[in-house]
Amino acid sequence: METLVPPSLIQALKRQKYHLVGRHSAVKRCRWVYETLIHDRPCYKQKFFGIKTHQCIQMTPALFYCTQQCLFCWRAQNRDLGITWDEMKLPKWDSPEEIVEGSIKAQLEILSGYKGNPKTNMQKFKEALTPRHAAISLTGEPTLYKPIGELIHTFHRKGFTTFLVSNGTVPSALARLSDEPTQLYISVCAPDKETYKHVCRPQTQKAWEKLNETLELLPSFKCPTVFRITSVRKLNMKNAEAYAKLIEKADPTYIEPKAYMHVGFSRLRLGYENMPSHREIREFAMQLAEETGYSMIDESEKSRVVLLSRLKKPIRFTCS
Repeated sequence: METLVPPSLIQALKRQKYHLVGRHSAVKRCRWVYETLIHDRPCYKQKFFGIKTHQCIQMTPALFYCTQQCLFCWRAQNRDLGITWDEMKLPKWDSPEEIVEGSIKAQLEILSGYKGNPKTNMQKFKEALTPRHAAISLTGEPTLYKPIGELIHTFHRKGFTTFLVSNGTVPSALARLSDEPTQLYISVCAPDKETYKHVCRPQTQKAWEKLNETLELLPSFKCPTVFRITSVRKLNMKNAEAYAKLIEKADPTYIEPKAYMHVGFSRLRLGYENMPSHREIREFAMQLAEETGYSMIDESEKSRVVLLSRLKKPIRFTCS
């Protein structure tokens, strides 16, 4: 399948266990799929929201393309490993149906290795063969994929729930969504424009202003919304008061500070010392709570994440 990126990049991604789908999409096994099938340790999304880890596909429709080059991102970026390509030169898009079918097929290929493992929970394995959730979040900026609403609709039509994770720099795409996801995450990883430019390294004009436009748009969504902060020690875990002003604008259902993890290609840009402990995440979350009036309603120490909300408990989802 023709792509607009160097073959060396595709080989590097395959070595990192990305399963390519069509021209520009991919699925990758989340480590929590292994943890839940082998050690009965589900992901925090199951703990918080009821999403079954073993039935979750971690995927992206925009593998090679993003409006930012965040220091903390685990994806391969232009110039990583000496490989160059234009991340904003978008391809001819595959259809939503092709991507959904290809993603399910890739997930089943990933799962096939567990069948012969004597440690596999076979009940969970059987259920896993019928995926029921799509985390549209793996890498890249999914709202660059023009028919993103149709992709969400196609997943929903097949009985899936969907969590869409966006960096908020394409507000026009979110404004015209034909179908809302089950839950929408906006990654806001800086309290101010200066920090944003340093940490998120935007590749488009007026990206900070566009992110703020997205935050103003969030209250119009019917689905639950999440203000996600990928929290990096010594970079963006500061100025809770400025974060609170952005949160007030967005009025999200949840605030979710989550620790940066020293994995993937981010290891080329940041050190192990940039990864905060859960105690630091909790302390940062408490600062945010004090500034916003939100309360801590759940946490996952093993994932280093805290959930803040005005709700007393998170909304949990079940698949059809």
